[in-house]
Amino acid sequence: MAELKIQHILTLSYLLSKGARRNFVSMSTASLGSGLKKSQQAASRHLLELEQGGFVERRVTGRTTSVRITQQGYSEISRLYSELQKGLKPSPRVELEGTLVSGMGEGAYYMALDGYTRQFRSKVGYVPFPGTLNVRLDKREQREAVRQFEGMPGTRIDGFSDGKRTYGWVKCFDAEMKGIACHLIMLERTHHDDSIVELIAGVCLRDAASLEDGSRVRIAVSADP
Repeated sequence: MAELKIQHILTLSYLLSKGARRNFVSMSTASLGSGLKKSQQAASRHLLELEQGGFVERRVTGRTTSVRITQQGYSEISRLYSELQKGLKPSPRVELEGTLVSGMGEGAYYMALDGYTRQFRSKVGYVPFPGTLNVRLDKREQREAVRQFEGMPGTRIDGFSDGKRTYGWVKCFDAEMKGIACHLIMLERTHHDDSIVELIAGVCLRDAASLEDGSRVRIAVSADP
């Protein structure tokens, strides 16, 4: 077997979960197939291929088959696990670059709502200046980098209702722009596409950084939860 395929990796992972790292574990191909949601024939074939590749060892006593993962098999699954960890772990700091653009004016309204301001004061330590700073990102790679924040907790400002309508949650991530501490925000509801990121701060970022529409902006965002 030249390389491990996905079915081999899944089989090794299942065997690992059953304690086959250090001990021979009794297991029929029927039970293995059931655990992998595969047919008995497929499970038997995968097990045979792993054995031929030196990734597992089998012992047959009468009608009982026992399986153990070899050192080679364990080393390979450990290597794959390490690669997955590195690939899934967010970068500790994401650098973004783009152009300042005008928003639709909605940020000033929402940032001033009492349901938000009370939470901002207690959770991020300030009440944001009314409005958000909108930056259009230059490259698709940067848009993809921002997407990692969607699955991260950040500092969450919960949604609420005022009895007439409901307002969505906001997630805040520590950021810095031109030496000014601020937050990149992810919104449950937004009219922007993924090329636009929004920043908030306790000051007017346009004035503090001497910016106007078309200004080039660099932002450093912390990806730490």
